Amino acid sequence: AIRPERRGESPGSGGVTGSLRGTAAPADADPAPKRRVHGMLKLYYGLNEEGKALGQAESLDPCDINGPHFDPELYLNKLRKECSLGELVDQEACMVKQIRSLDSDMQTLVYENYNKFISATDTIRKMKNDFKKMEDEMDCLSTNMAAITEFSARISGTLQDQHAQITKLSGVHTLLRKLQFLFELPARLNKCLELQAYGQAVSAHRRARCVLQQYSHMPSFRGIQDDCRAIMDQLAQQLRQKFRDGGSSAKDLSECVELLLQLDEPAEELCDKFLSHAQARLEADLQGLEAELSKTDILEFIDRGCNEFVSNLCLVIASYQELFINRLGKLHTFVNSLAARYFSLVERRIQEEKGVGDNSLLVRALDRFHRRLQAVSKLLPGSAVPSQGTEIVVQAARERIRQYLSALQTFYLDSLTDVRQALAAPRLTVGGAADLLSSLSTSILNQIKSVLASVHLFTAKDITFSNKPYFKGEFCSQGVRESLVVSFIKFVCQSSRQFCESAGDRGGSTPPALLLLLSRLCLDYETSTISYILTLTDEQFLVQHHTPVTAVTVLCAEAREAAQKLLNHYVKVQGLIISQMLRKSVETRDWVNTIEPRNVRAVMKRVVEDTTSIDVQVGLLYEEGVRKAHSSDSSKRTFSVYSSSRQQVRYAPSYTPSAPMDTNLLSNIHRLFSERIDIFSPVEFNKVSVLTGIIKISLKTFLECVRLRTFGRYGLQQIQVDCHYLQMYLWRFVSDENLVHFLLDEIVGSSAHRCLDPSPMEQSVIEVICERG
Repeated sequence: AIRPERRGESPGSGGVTGSLRGTAAPADADPAPKRRVHGMLKLYYGLNEEGKALGQAESLDPCDINGPHFDPELYLNKLRKECSLGELVDQEACMVKQIRSLDSDMQTLVYENYNKFISATDTIRKMKNDFKKMEDEMDCLSTNMAAITEFSARISGTLQDQHAQITKLSGVHTLLRKLQFLFELPARLNKCLELQAYGQAVSAHRRARCVLQQYSHMPSFRGIQDDCRAIMDQLAQQLRQKFRDGGSSAKDLSECVELLLQLDEPAEELCDKFLSHAQARLEADLQGLEAELSKTDILEFIDRGCNEFVSNLCLVIASYQELFINRLGKLHTFVNSLAARYFSLVERRIQEEKGVGDNSLLVRALDRFHRRLQAVSKLLPGSAVPSQGTEIVVQAARERIRQYLSALQTFYLDSLTDVRQALAAPRLTVGGAADLLSSLSTSILNQIKSVLASVHLFTAKDITFSNKPYFKGEFCSQGVRESLVVSFIKFVCQSSRQFCESAGDRGGSTPPALLLLLSRLCLDYETSTISYILTLTDEQFLVQHHTPVTAVTVLCAEAREAAQKLLNHYVKVQGLIISQMLRKSVETRDWVNTIEPRNVRAVMKRVVEDTTSIDVQVGLLYEEGVRKAHSSDSSKRTFSVYSSSRQQVRYAPSYTPSAPMDTNLLSNIHRLFSERIDIFSPVEFNKVSVLTGIIKISLKTFLECVRLRTFGRYGLQQIQVDCHYLQMYLWRFVSDENLVHFLLDEIVGSSAHRCLDPSPMEQSVIEVICERG
């Protein structure tokens, strides 16, 4: 294979081969370096001296073309004897192919290593130049060192005789300087005293104190010692006065104490004075902080407390540890007493944060408060101050959760008030209840999300206390999930059930539409909202259920129970409203002396209108439901006094007032074989079931009122007309039309049973009156 030319080389022998020849050694050169290079190349490519790969067993077969003992003549003779002409031709073609392959591999190897050869040649040439330059520098250095050695020897020879004298004079000079320092010490101390350079004065006196004490028996040194002692007493007096003044900073105070300790003042007395002075300054900081308690926001208050009180406290701790290293018990007592007062102020300020609008300000303030207290733990290991500060942060978070729960409850009650006012509006648009439900549900859900976002600030990664065990575990599960979200869901269910209280309590004045709307809201919570809210909370706060938590199914069951109770109460309230109209219409009429009926009574029209309105109202919030198949003549069913078997027996053509037939017995026998109707049974979550419950209560009330009245001939006929009119419209609202038929049969039958002259109206006349009405 022919590789492309590299670096402008021409193909053929003038390329790579020519370059190699140009760099090759002359023919008469020593062959040893060549052998070494050849050996290194073989070692690089993994070959031995015979050119065979290392680790491969040597072959002694003279016919092995790859072995070191290969004999071409023997190999050729063997091929002639063993192979035919065709095999010889194939063998030749194979060898030619292998030769070409080897040539190609060799050429590829040369091309691939050419750059390495060139680079190695350049490196060797450069190394030769560098070594030549280095040799010149080394020669120059050797010459310089020789000159230096010669000059040093000449100086040593010249000064050899005077070396001892010079050493002696140097010692005398040093001694004179020390004596000069001692004689000038009183003046120097006075100068330092005037300049208030107390540290320099104490340092100079400490340097000379041992010497003066050692030679105090000599009069001259005793005078210097007495002068220095008087000056240092005066300096100590000034330091004590500065210490007592109280206007010094913590740094100046620590310097004073340190100097007094160096002057051998009693350490215990200095310790008490130091703490007393520091306490006065820190109490002043606390008084200033208390004065600003209600004047600034929480962040500014915490910043001031950290920058003044906490910073000064840390300086006192650091200074105390440097000065009184073996008296840490007093320091712990001192720090704990002042920290308790500071924490009291912080707690009072946190309690004033009642607004829940922007939680970030409180969280940032608590973060700075907690962050700055960590410096105390580093300066004073074992102190209870950082843990007490963390507990304050935890209590603030718990209080914040209670405030947010209260805010959610207030928002929910205010939203219900707005819904109540909207329902009481005289012109509520069609679909208004559904729109109100959607608006109420959306606003509550958005408020919950907003509260969760605000509370989530306590667990943000950039907040120092968020890595505490409480905020990783209990805060998320018991705080946010249970105390906030679950408690609010339970509050919604409980407050909704309170609307179902008996009349005279809160539920007595509750609009029925609000009961229906809340019932649908609780049902939506049971089907989807509760699961969504809790899933959102668990994902946002990474809630790990290590502690017992309220299951979703428990909350859903509670919401469904509230929805069922609200819907049952709605049916009861609406049924009682219609029942009240029917009861008054029966009780206020003289059924014995009434005139012949000419039209349907207005109250029956009102009942149908109200039922239709309720049907529309319920249909906006609940699905249709399932009905039994209606008969083709449901709206034309007649209600004569002879329509039932009981009535046919009771009012047969042979009926006479003195007939010896016990009609009460026949009525009771008929009830035994009739299907029992549960008037106040729980309703299902659909429109048909709700309307069925309301109509059952209304007609049952109508029946019971009829049983308490006595009717004349025209009174019975009026009941016939009214019941036929109700049948024309009410059957389409209920799940089973036979229920309406049965109750209306009971009403007409009870009227006939209590009629003094049971003469029914013709069915055709009834239909005319009802169609006209």
